[in-house]
Amino acid sequence: MASSKEFIEFVADQVANAGDDIRYRKMFGEYMLYCAGRPVFLVCDDTVYVKQIPETMAIFASHGILPDAGVPYNGARPHWVLDIENTDLSVDMARELARVLPLPKPKKKPAAKQI
Repeated sequence: MASSKEFIEFVADQVANAGDDIRYRKMFGEYMLYCAGRPVFLVCDDTVYVKQIPETMAIFASHGILPDAGVPYNGARPHWVLDIENTDLSVDMARELARVLPLPKPKKKPAAKQI
């Protein structure tokens, strides 16, 4: 089951205070939410996932939460499941991930064909 447009809009609304540049992009039937140009949340099957890195665990710990792990899709690495209804946690998580994650690499344009 793919994520609904309504759910990703709810996710974006929940973290609207995290920064000026909150957007999302549909990818393979699911969504990636970006903050400051960085991919911060993966949304699959109406569930929000974040990378399992020390910074995300520190944010969960600062809110007194031990997160559940989940796999967003077959073949993916495990991620932490984010309770998107916890607005304070979600905003803090988006801000921290926007701070520590790199910008996506620009796509290379194909070379011009020579005739």
